[in-house]
Amino acid sequence: MFFRNRSKPTLAISLVPTRSPWGGASPFVNQLAACMWRRGWRVVFDLRHEPDVVLVIDPRRDHPAKRFGLVELEQFRAAHPQVPILHRINECDQRKGTSDIDDLLRRTNALADHTVFISAWLRDYFIERWFDAGLSHSVIYNGADPRVYHPIGNHLPGPGETVRIVTHHWSDNWLKGYDVYQKLDELIASGDLPNVAFRVIGRWPKEIRWKATETFGPMTGPPLAEKLRECHLYLTASRWEPCGMHHVEGAQCGLPLVYHEAGGGIVEAGERYGVGFRDDVAEAIRKAISRLGDLRHQLLENMPSGERMVLDFADTIQRLAVESGRL
Repeated sequence: MFFRNRSKPTLAISLVPTRSPWGGASPFVNQLAACMWRRGWRVVFDLRHEPDVVLVIDPRRDHPAKRFGLVELEQFRAAHPQVPILHRINECDQRKGTSDIDDLLRRTNALADHTVFISAWLRDYFIERWFDAGLSHSVIYNGADPRVYHPIGNHLPGPGETVRIVTHHWSDNWLKGYDVYQKLDELIASGDLPNVAFRVIGRWPKEIRWKATETFGPMTGPPLAEKLRECHLYLTASRWEPCGMHHVEGAQCGLPLVYHEAGGGIVEAGERYGVGFRDDVAEAIRKAISRLGDLRHQLLENMPSGERMVLDFADTIQRLAVESGRL
């Protein structure tokens, strides 16, 4: 046993957070870092000095914000075998039709002392492939910052008011659901869905020429939340999503979900406060509109929460540090 004479324990995170629109991992790191600071931890984003716990998020080194990956972790593990490594798994090949992510995650996970999956669907996906369910692991579902993404100011539509549906994505990959969004745009333009409006925020495939959809460029934080709260339903047609943040941000702004039943981890939220579909998005929207008051009540009772998410992570990090003898 050894003791460290240091005023603050240290957490090293592999991803530097950014305030710009850039996927779901960055807001997660922002929230977690703030929570750990409040708990008296020091948070760093490199492995230059020996930390007490390492948290690895997405081991690819394909962006300047990703400060260490598999190679650096292998070197660190060899030099510091006593330091616990926590692996947050939030990706898979099926999500974007890639072929290299699952194996990279397998090799990274071999170094981990504990694994957190961001949905039960993603956990089961990797159990079918290579993860040993007997190893130390947990499922912590995504949540957004409740200071920003909250339902205060969101209202149900009044009599005769147009029902506004919204989706938002940073990625323009077609698997985010753009085939369905394009179909909805055509249905509204043709008059098949009267008194319904559709709003797309973010990026979309350059081939799409919207006919009736209101579009906005990428947003994050308060401007995005304000645009979401102006709407009444959140549509997500993303396929095989490990979890995602887009539908979480929409739900926390008060919007029940209309979701694709092949949505992966999204389905776990949709089953609590949404209406699912496979082929007929228009029917799902009509059903959701007819049940909007009840769905919104279910949502408010089952609201996702960034506070709960980061507290679960903080407790896990603290446990790993204590059990390893670091604290």
